[in-house]
Amino acid sequence: MITKEQSRAARGLLDWSQDQLGQKANLSESTIRDFEKGRRIPSVNNLAAIARAFEASGIIFIAENGEGPGVRLKKQKPDEGTRPQQLTSENDT
Repeated sequence: MITKEQSRAARGLLDWSQDQLGQKANLSESTIRDFEKGRRIPSVNNLAAIARAFEASGIIFIAENGEGPGVRLKKQKPDEGTRPQQLTSENDT
């Protein structure tokens, strides 16, 4: 289960508003706001939807390891462009 702190940190890494997270997780902004402010804990399904939205955008959740739970971004693969053998008349611009 993700924590409210992980949610806020993940949004910060992605530069998302609470509304953007709500849209990507198919939840209301008030659900996100109340969760992050500690007013209520969303249902298991809603927490899973939040986690899926973050993970689909490259967030990795770090479990409690004595120092507290956290988040980080996946390492991005460098864009190598289109290799010559992959060129076709449609993608050769």
